Amino acid sequence: MLTEESYMTAIYAYTAAAVMIALLLAWWLLRRWPNFWTALIVLLSAALLLTPAYPQPGVETMAPAFIVGGFELLLNGPEAAQHAIKPLSISCAVALGAAVLLRLLFIRPNRHKAEESDEAQGEQESVA
Repeated sequence: MLTEESYMTAIYAYTAAAVMIALLLAWWLLRRWPNFWTALIVLLSAALLLTPAYPQPGVETMAPAFIVGGFELLLNGPEAAQHAIKPLSISCAVALGAAVLLRLLFIRPNRHKAEESDEAQGEQESVA
């Protein structure tokens, strides 16, 4: 069994690793996909990685909800996994709502790139 100090160290290490994964995913996706899809995927992955759940009733320590839910689903069925799946689905819904809100308020289509691609396509048609 973990002591309180080793449990807190493990939680800090896991949280730091999950944040680093989300940041690296954002950096990698921003180079390839539009901003809305990148925000959606990064927020959903952060929700999946950072949502905690109790592994069993009566336990005072927490673990990542997707791991707890996955093990409970495989070993004991969907009814036993509900205590982990419920907060996981709520956090994913909040992440989806945040991505849509970001899209509506801050992320705009890049019209400059669209105009450049239209001009380049028009030039190619005039050459042909």
